[in-house]
Amino acid sequence: MSHNTFGHLFRVTTFGESHGPAIGCVVDGCPPGLPLREDDIQRELERRRPGQSRFTTQRQEPDAVRILSGVFADDAGQQVTTGTPIGLMIGNVDQRSKDYGDIKDKYRPGHADFTYDMKYGIRDFRGGGRSSARETAMRVAAGAIARKVIPGVTIRAALVQMGPEAIDRSRWDWDEVDRNPFFCPDAKKAAFYEGYLDAIRKDGSSVGAVIEVVAEGVPAGWGAPIYGKLDADIAAAMMSINAVKGVEIGAGMAAAILRGEENADEMRLSNDGAIRFSNNNAGGILGGISSGQPIVARFAVKPTSSILTPRATIDRYGNETEILTKGRHDPCVGIRAVPVAEAMMAIVLADHFLRHRGQTGR
Repeated sequence: MSHNTFGHLFRVTTFGESHGPAIGCVVDGCPPGLPLREDDIQRELERRRPGQSRFTTQRQEPDAVRILSGVFADDAGQQVTTGTPIGLMIGNVDQRSKDYGDIKDKYRPGHADFTYDMKYGIRDFRGGGRSSARETAMRVAAGAIARKVIPGVTIRAALVQMGPEAIDRSRWDWDEVDRNPFFCPDAKKAAFYEGYLDAIRKDGSSVGAVIEVVAEGVPAGWGAPIYGKLDADIAAAMMSINAVKGVEIGAGMAAAILRGEENADEMRLSNDGAIRFSNNNAGGILGGISSGQPIVARFAVKPTSSILTPRATIDRYGNETEILTKGRHDPCVGIRAVPVAEAMMAIVLADHFLRHRGQTGR
C-alpha cells in the first residue's frame, strides 16, 4: 500500500492499524534546533483522545506518545530537533478485536470494507484496520511538530454544525471551545447538543457535522500558482481525514449565489498604511497564494457508518445478508475531527512556509 505520505518539504508518513500493536509516524523535513519534548505533543493528543465523554467512543486509549528519533540535547541541555527524521509511536492498549468476529466476512455499508477488498484482495476487519480513524492520532502528533515550524501562526478549529443544527455565529466564543465536549464555540448550542446527541446515541444511530478551521497570522505570499495552490493543498489535507465528504474555503459553496460586487473583497489602506479587506469571502487565499487575511476552511463529516441499526449488505462471497455493527463507536465522529483539522492545517502551512522560504529566501 503506497500513498501514506503527505507533504513536500515537511513530510508526514503514518503507519499502523486500529487493532495492531501500535500506530506511528515519521516526520521528515523538520528544521533543526526546535525545542521538542513528548509533553509538547501529548498536549495536542489529549484533545483528540477517545473515551473522554459519553459522546465519543469509549475505547480507553491513553495515546501516550514516544519520540524514537530526530531529537538530541543541545549545548544548553535542552532537547531539540536535529533535522533528521522524527519517529513517533503510540501503543494500542485497548483493542477489542472480538467485537468484529461476527462481521469479518460482511461489508459494513458506508465503510471502506468493500473497496479495500476489491483493491487489495485482503483487509483487516478489526475496526477497519488502516482505514480506521485511529490513524488520525498520528496526524495530531505530527501537527504538534508542524506548529513549532510556524510559531507566529495561530490555528484553531471548532464544530459549527451537528446534523441540521448550526451554531449562532453571533455567540461565537473561542474560549468556549475548550469548555464543552463538542469543541463548540456557542455555549448555548453546545448545551443543546448534549440532549440532541444523547437521543441519537440511544437510537443506535449517528449524525454528521461541519467543522471550521481558522489560521491567523499567515503572511501574504505563501502558496504557489497553478499546481501548488495553498487552498488546493488545504482541501486535499481536509479531504484526507476519515469520513470527510466536502471541503470549502472562505465563502465556499455560498459564493455561487453572490454577485460579483458582493463576492470580491475590496481593499483599502488603513491609517498606518497596512492593507485591509472589506470581507474575507476568499478565505485568506487569492490565486492559490495567502493574502494575509485569516485562512478559513470548512468541511463536512458524514454520520459514523458503524451503527446499531440493522442494515442490508452483502458478504465477501456474494451473499445478501444483514449487518449490525457492535463495538465502541463515535455517535458523531466529527467531534474528534476538530483537533485533527488543526493538525492538518498546521502540516500544510509548515510545508508551504518551507517551500516559500526555499523559493524566495524570505
